[in-house]
Amino acid sequence: MGLGVVLVTGSSGVVGAAVAHEMRTAGWQVRGWDLRPGPWTTHLGDLRDTELRTRAVAGAEIVVHTAALHAPHVGAVADDEFHTVNVESTAALLDCAAECDVQRIVYTSTTSVYGHSLVPDGRAVWVDESLRTRPRDIYDETKLAAETLVTDSPYPFTTIALRIARCFPEAPAVRAAHRLHRGVDVRDVAHAHRLAAEHQRVTGIFNIAGPMLFDPNDTRHLWLDAPALLARKSPETVALFQRQGWLLPARIDRVYDSRKAGRQLGYRPSHGVAAVVAEPH
Repeated sequence: MGLGVVLVTGSSGVVGAAVAHEMRTAGWQVRGWDLRPGPWTTHLGDLRDTELRTRAVAGAEIVVHTAALHAPHVGAVADDEFHTVNVESTAALLDCAAECDVQRIVYTSTTSVYGHSLVPDGRAVWVDESLRTRPRDIYDETKLAAETLVTDSPYPFTTIALRIARCFPEAPAVRAAHRLHRGVDVRDVAHAHRLAAEHQRVTGIFNIAGPMLFDPNDTRHLWLDAPALLARKSPETVALFQRQGWLLPARIDRVYDSRKAGRQLGYRPSHGVAAVVAEPH
């Protein structure tokens, strides 16, 4: 017998499609909602469509909310539109979820909400969930506002927010460099969402990043001479970069720490730098 129904908003996007695939593989009945068609999208239309919202949410046990306007839309889309889509639509989704007796909300947030706190000062910034959020633009502001709506919701369902690291498509050399400290494979992101959905008593905010090579004592060395530190801590990573003809970053400005998700959700990212070599280019 299969598991219950999970609604994934943004199901035609990179993250949403990966989450839908992960949930279906695990035995969940997947419903997808997106403005654009896609293999997982069963409900086609705008987040602001009240009638469609009710149809999409009714009967779902879990709602995974990945749909949003993103950083590349900044400057191309009016700030008011960002607020309507990212914040007001999230509020309406929460209201509808409460009316439809949804049990769990998983919100896809972003490490971008740390904003100005990500600027290094003589050492790399160690980014765990205790770091202050200091939004830089309308994307950061609206994602943080929506995240707060979710985590502070007064409704009886449980909620969790995942601040995911960088996982959009990039050139392999860039993707590999980011995977060292601030990137994550979308497959690990999808797995984190399933863990978040299924650990229904776990609440709060969690960073989701790739496998960690470093620890908080490394921040000064990361900023001053990242290749030397990498050579000491992970010579196999240095060798991989050399074989591929990729340049190691001279300095690393931040490290995203997702150990809290490891402790409370059992999150163990498995697609590190080496996985980039096998990924489609």
